[in-house]
Amino acid sequence: MNFLKSEDYCARRSGSCAKRGLRRFAPIVEEEARFPKEACDSLCASDFAAPHVPEEYGGVGADALSTCIIIEEVARVCDSSSLIPAGNELSTVPLLLDGSEEIKSKYLPLMAKDGASFSYFLSEAEAGSDAAAMRTRADSVGDTYVINGVKRWITNAGESDFYTVFASTNPEDRSKGISVFVVEKSDVGVSFGGLERKLGIKGSPTREVYFDKVEVPANRLIGQEGNGFALALKTLDHTRVTIAAQAVGIAQGALDFALDYAKTRQQFGKSISDFQGLQFMFADMGMRVEAARQLTYAASARSERDAPDLMFFGAAAKCFASDVAIQVTNDAVQVLEGYGYTKDYPAERMLRDAKITQIYEGTNQIQRIVMARQLLAGIQSSLGGV
Repeated sequence: MNFLKSEDYCARRSGSCAKRGLRRFAPIVEEEARFPKEACDSLCASDFAAPHVPEEYGGVGADALSTCIIIEEVARVCDSSSLIPAGNELSTVPLLLDGSEEIKSKYLPLMAKDGASFSYFLSEAEAGSDAAAMRTRADSVGDTYVINGVKRWITNAGESDFYTVFASTNPEDRSKGISVFVVEKSDVGVSFGGLERKLGIKGSPTREVYFDKVEVPANRLIGQEGNGFALALKTLDHTRVTIAAQAVGIAQGALDFALDYAKTRQQFGKSISDFQGLQFMFADMGMRVEAARQLTYAASARSERDAPDLMFFGAAAKCFASDVAIQVTNDAVQVLEGYGYTKDYPAERMLRDAKITQIYEGTNQIQRIVMARQLLAGIQSSLGGV
């Protein structure tokens, strides 16, 4: 797919898709705290539920920038819905990076053609930022692996059909003893906890998932035993860029709404958009959103070519864009005054949704550690490079 044409195509189609349907259902799924099935159906019909799937597996083969634009445009009106394409990419990048042809040929077409979805199983109660401390075990028994353990903070758990599960095959080796498998929702021994009661993204179900003697065929091992931790880190280098895109979308949506509101709200006999104090706020909001967008797009270019400085740029984009999302959505609430504090308007939802972008796929404190280490190691491209 031609890069520039792809970018324009995805921006137009995903923006149209979002405006037609997702905006209308966003407050409904928020209020009901349920999976946005309407959005999922719309995204699948538009080929945007898993746009990253290569054409040889039945997908549209969207490049990294196009995928970011899709996620950004969806997040602009419904952050929960943007976790459908973002979650599908996060969960299947390990397959694309290191999966056998058998695994890719079996599962990727199901996403591209049939609307199947994936979830990513890395975190545990005692293994968040310290993922190497995971306790979930996968013991080799003949031509199968038997998985036991509990995973936590799993996005869209119970809704997804397939799971990319990280488990220890050799606990004594810590990070070098972690492997990764494809587990199916229908596998015997898989069960789910109740919904987490969250601050935001309430339309994206988050649950604990339990594995009780779950037998997985050996051919569902992704790559080799012991490569799981390295593969998880490599995956996050790529997918942190999509979280940056999500944050940019939330911030842009909040700015859009605040601008429209200010143009119609009257005080002292004129539109509040005429007041210089608010104009300064809008200038700062727009400047920050565009800076975050350009950093995100620069990071997506590095993701596309797997550049040596991707780790720095992925962490920088995710960290900066999510901080911007908090700043801009907070300012949007302020612009709306008392109305911004009510559920009658979307600004307060966008502020709550923005918070998670500073936390998942590595807290922003972790991102700053990653960036500092990369800078100290001298791994960063020259200024102005793309």
